[in-house]
Amino acid sequence: MGITALFGASGAGKSTLLNLVAGLLRPDEGLIAVGQRVFFDSAAGIDVPVEQRELGVVFQDPRLFPHLTVRRNLMFGLRRAGARADAAQVTPDAVIELLGLAALLERRPHTLSGGERQRVAIGRALLAQPRLLLMDEPLASLDAARKAEVLRHIERLRDKFRVPILYVSHAADEVLRLARSLVALDRGAVIGAGPIDDTLRDPAVARLFPAFEAGSLLHCVVRGHDERYGLTVLAIEDSVELRVPRMDLERGSVVRVRIPARDVALALSQPADVSTVNRLAGNVVRVDPIDATHVDVQVLVGRATALRVRVTQEATERLALVPGLPVWCLIKSVALDRATLLMADEAAVTPLFALAANDAASGPQR
Repeated sequence: MGITALFGASGAGKSTLLNLVAGLLRPDEGLIAVGQRVFFDSAAGIDVPVEQRELGVVFQDPRLFPHLTVRRNLMFGLRRAGARADAAQVTPDAVIELLGLAALLERRPHTLSGGERQRVAIGRALLAQPRLLLMDEPLASLDAARKAEVLRHIERLRDKFRVPILYVSHAADEVLRLARSLVALDRGAVIGAGPIDDTLRDPAVARLFPAFEAGSLLHCVVRGHDERYGLTVLAIEDSVELRVPRMDLERGSVVRVRIPARDVALALSQPADVSTVNRLAGNVVRVDPIDATHVDVQVLVGRATALRVRVTQEATERLALVPGLPVWCLIKSVALDRATLLMADEAAVTPLFALAANDAASGPQR
């Protein structure tokens, strides 16, 4: 369950792949299946029609019926579900509440903002009780304020409803915030696929992300709060902690932290007289040149957590950075602002972080 993102530059093949899954395009050959349901198999002569694939699709353009109210647009989705609506897990009341549509039900699409129209389109797709929800650049046509509004609702439906989502985007910030799994595409080819944390460590995938967005995704558990200094203590692993600006979350809450590679510095010995609060010991595991000036360094901290660090070629040579070298990673707490602290789907957290959650529940309040 959760969100799998198809990510890549414009023209990489993201929307084409989504349309193949939807049945809006027909491949020359191959196999398309969702779970145990085969939609297309050229060898077996199977090609399930679009209307029988039981999918929900949300496009960049909401494509609402202009002559119908919001309520009737939503009910159209429920009618599409047919017999599946009798055992619906996703009910109209739940969708209306989750997407904040109660005040809009009697209005028509032309009276809605872009963000409101997209929320209605998402609700209509959900009420069709899809086995898979396909979202093709759903935020691309929205301004920053409306994008933020809809993004929050997509997070909520990801965590509330157990509907798997295939999400197409060329926006790194959306992918980093929403996705559990990542399929990276470049010029029509898949260059990486798997859990997003792991896939982003692949240098070939990392190069698809602009330099200012490169970084690490860590699942953490709230261990406690330092009220005196307005900080929250996050457990990365049971023995590795981060201190970040105060978050209004209970102990044991799960958060996903994005640490930009540019905001991590390296030292060869443990710093003492520095203002940086977060100082994590680790060992270099990879050194990958990005261009003539910049180098990506991966550092293993704890047992299984890799941090991505971007340094200059000059720093790489001066510090003699090679795999196996012990280093200290320095991360400013002020660099970890609200844009980097993202609520996570608890189902996406590995057993390693479940151990940290147990520790948080029994450990001392800080």
